[in-house]
Amino acid sequence: MPFTKKTSNYKPYEFSMKLIIRQGNYIMYVISSFTYSTHLELAISELELKGIKNILAIPLDKPKEKRKLFDTIQQADGISLIDIALIIGTVFMVLGFIYGFVLKWGPIIWGLIGLIGGGFLGFLIDVIPKKMGKRKKNGVENNTTEVVIMVNCDDAQVELVEDILMRNLAIGMGRLDRKPT
Repeated sequence: MPFTKKTSNYKPYEFSMKLIIRQGNYIMYVISSFTYSTHLELAISELELKGIKNILAIPLDKPKEKRKLFDTIQQADGISLIDIALIIGTVFMVLGFIYGFVLKWGPIIWGLIGLIGGGFLGFLIDVIPKKMGKRKKNGVENNTTEVVIMVNCDDAQVELVEDILMRNLAIGMGRLDRKPT
């Protein structure tokens, strides 16, 4: 089993995904995502105080492997440290080659110097803001979903559930409704 946390502690056995008709009302599922914080605990507590018992909270595991510096064809995470380096290196190489005709060492040497210097400058431009951004946030990464909450309620309670979840800083929210048969 790939999960390291005991997720069974968060799942009440009463939670049912069955489509149960409750006095002819629509059956609604409100799904939202949270970062793990006290706001999550407050939202679940407030929902339980309002009489809503069918709440499912699932914590998500984060990947254990470190991010790679270079993307491959099979795996790309969207964070690449060589894109800007290659662009600026190419521009500096072309400029070095053009102005190398009037400079002492010639166009080939100045083109190579422009390529290496521009690549290093582009790499620094890409790395330094990411390092500074982590220091500003005290090592905390972007708001990522850590816990997904699913609430089973009647259609009359949906507005109340959505209001409680949004007041407690839900990252996102969705609604799934099932008509009675």
